[in-house]
Amino acid sequence: MITTIPEIKTTLPGPKAKAVIERDAQVVSTSYTRDYPLVMARGEGAAVEDVDGNIFLDCAAGIAVTATGHSHPDVVKAIVEQAQKFLHMSGTDFYYEPQVRLGEELSAIAPLKGPHRSFFGNSGTEANEAALKLAKYYTKRHNVIAFFGAFHGRTMGSLSLTASKITQRKGFGPLVPGTFHAPYPDSYRRPANHTPDSWSAECLRFIEDQLFTHVVSPDEVAAVMVEPIQGEGGYIVAPDSFLHGLRELTRKYGILLIADEVQSGMGRSGKMFAVEHAGVEPDIVTMAKGIASGMPLGVTLARAEVMSWPPGTHASTFGGNPVSCAASLATLKLLRATLVRNAAEVGGHLMAGARELMNKHRLIGDVRGRGLMIGLELVRDRESKERATTERDAVVKECFKRGMLVLGAGRNAVRLSPPLVLTTQQADTALEILDEALTAVEHDARGAHLPPTQD
Repeated sequence: MITTIPEIKTTLPGPKAKAVIERDAQVVSTSYTRDYPLVMARGEGAAVEDVDGNIFLDCAAGIAVTATGHSHPDVVKAIVEQAQKFLHMSGTDFYYEPQVRLGEELSAIAPLKGPHRSFFGNSGTEANEAALKLAKYYTKRHNVIAFFGAFHGRTMGSLSLTASKITQRKGFGPLVPGTFHAPYPDSYRRPANHTPDSWSAECLRFIEDQLFTHVVSPDEVAAVMVEPIQGEGGYIVAPDSFLHGLRELTRKYGILLIADEVQSGMGRSGKMFAVEHAGVEPDIVTMAKGIASGMPLGVTLARAEVMSWPPGTHASTFGGNPVSCAASLATLKLLRATLVRNAAEVGGHLMAGARELMNKHRLIGDVRGRGLMIGLELVRDRESKERATTERDAVVKECFKRGMLVLGAGRNAVRLSPPLVLTTQQADTALEILDEALTAVEHDARGAHLPPTQD
């Protein structure tokens, strides 16, 4: 049992980690992004141990995946019990009860009125691909709208909707035609003459006044796909008024609204789905990441009327694998019992602490998020809001050196997305490490382009 978190025993990376990294360089794709040299050996709750025995506080959760913590005993038990029965029997061609039961459980928590149907895949990008195909099939329309800053996946359909980083799209064109993008209402970077709500209204007007006037007819648009909280885009929270306005606009033109809850769903925001904070009902919702505590699973859930495509129109050999379904059922039980509430409570504590750090560190320009989905946007100057890109990368590395795992988001934000089992004490530890990391980076940068920190 891991009792001391964090605990760094070697230089980083340690000798065993170095050996694994050297082997990796010979055989693994160079397309993966590795921000720092962590080689995991095991995990427990919100703790990660590397191959050299170093213990880290995990505030990344495998990119917001291990919702119930690493190897939660209830999830492991469900996996083992199912694995002992059977590992695979393609749900495309046959039936098995764990998949049916998961469909029932998801229908019970869906953020839209039923009846519902679910399509089971293996990942977030597959869930979004299915949503894209379903929307086009149901509406008999061929165009789709997404938003700048969006990340919906890396397969060709979802990549066409993605507009987060140019490196994700460069070299892969032409992408799927009929995809258009509109501004996403970033309240922190809104024009000075706008409030968050008026800027949201302006972003919505862009769709009607620009897209629908100059480039695409609304009666040829199948769907609008939106993240209620942009993940890779920088942990940017859409104002409630924007989501309400988007729902009104899509209904006006008979367009389906797809909520991408791959990262923001499954309790991370302090509600089961982030769209619930606004009280807006989408037509389709996609989920993955935290849905099965680390087992591969993606789900596209829609109103039954919408998901009425005939056999053979879409399928997946491995989608809804019975072991993944078992893990998801155990995960949902834990989320509903305690973990969604814990995300709201501990997330509020962590958010308040991060905002207090703004008084000490002028490198922090904005703190935002919901539940245990928190972003700190780093800037070189609070007036100009110049993005502190290299400083953000340095803060991530300084956290690692001090025993905490975090990831970047967008060009210059640090994301805090720990397992939903995080305790208040662990949140305080995270804040202490962030404080030290920010101090170290500001000290190195002072005299170059950062003003002195406040006392």
